[in-house]
Amino acid sequence: MTDAVAVEHSPADLRLLFVTRFLRLFAFGLLSVVLAIYLAVLGLDAPAIGLLLVVMLIGDMLLSLLLTTRADRLGRRRVLGWGAWLMLLAVLLLGAGAPYPLLVLALAVGVVSPSGAEAGPFLPLEQAALAQFVSAERRTSLLAWYHLTGAAGTALGSFCGGSLVALARTAGLDGTAAFQPVLWLYGGLALALVACFACLTNAVEVVPDIRPAPAAPRWGLHASRGTVQRLSALFALDAFGGGFVVQTVLAFWLDRRYGATPAALGLLFLCTNLLSGLSSLAAGWLARRIGLLNTMVFTHLPANGLLLLVPFAPGFSEACALLLVRSLITQMDVPTRQAYLLAVVHPDERSAAGGLTGVARSLGAALSPPATVMLAGSAAWSGLPFIVAGLLKIAYDILLYRGFRALKPAHEQSLTRRPAEH
Repeated sequence: MTDAVAVEHSPADLRLLFVTRFLRLFAFGLLSVVLAIYLAVLGLDAPAIGLLLVVMLIGDMLLSLLLTTRADRLGRRRVLGWGAWLMLLAVLLLGAGAPYPLLVLALAVGVVSPSGAEAGPFLPLEQAALAQFVSAERRTSLLAWYHLTGAAGTALGSFCGGSLVALARTAGLDGTAAFQPVLWLYGGLALALVACFACLTNAVEVVPDIRPAPAAPRWGLHASRGTVQRLSALFALDAFGGGFVVQTVLAFWLDRRYGATPAALGLLFLCTNLLSGLSSLAAGWLARRIGLLNTMVFTHLPANGLLLLVPFAPGFSEACALLLVRSLITQMDVPTRQAYLLAVVHPDERSAAGGLTGVARSLGAALSPPATVMLAGSAAWSGLPFIVAGLLKIAYDILLYRGFRALKPAHEQSLTRRPAEH
């Protein structure tokens, strides 16, 4: 499906959405590094902190579901602004050292990311807007740069969060006072986001579709409801498999299996994250030649095959080599997956589709890690998380290809194999 109106202008809006992506992920990374430590300094014990983390996860999913499915009717700029104000609300209550019930409320309705990754309604709305600024052929490359911008923001924010607390303690601040610079900076970034979203123009709102909606919207969907439901189920399966090998669990397993030092693990994850982010830039080039779905599946399948080999590596060096090679292709499906979803739904369904599939991925990812830590720590079953993850993710690739190979975006309808050059 294509937009009824091609929006190739509004470069200021496009640049501004990249700025908001970087500022937001910088803020999320900034606070994620010190959040649990700060809550402990406030006097909370481990069960209470764990409950707050669960509250954050559930609150974020419900908030995203509520706002993204209505954003195209309420206005994307308005909803994005609300999300920024909720970031400020959360940090104000955190900074005030509020009683536990108010902390629960702040983290349930406020916007905070415990992992440094995206939270709140922002991602689906910004991607839906970005989809209108370029042609469908250029959309994957644009989303790849958008993805890389966020990764850079998280990395720099995480580094600054720990550094600010260390500097504050060196300057003589202790207790909760040492965390105030981080909280103030987070609040300042939230206000900067409010201002940025207020500067967006009407170009970020829904582009009118010349085709009438065939049914009344439900959860923000009409014609694409079945497509989004099936993609949500498959994305949840993929995220569930990926949850068995999240970075925390992978570090735990490498430590138990090979005795890897924290310094070695830090270097490994720096390299894998950097390679993953950079490799996503090649996704647009490949998608223009073989199609979005083929790029998603044919890069994801070999990456999952490499994942199956990791537990059979004879040493730490060999395991690192497999993980590094895997990182070259494992994230190429991220911008293509986002571009495919945006291409196969109506323009006025994009925000809702992104929100619903994002919630499905969050639910899938939340179900697997608890069991994984137990499996990774067992000598008899230490390789099982990799095998389970690899098989589940391969099943996702096969089901995705079988179920959607006939559903091609409009701009790929005439895509043919180019003749070989001699």
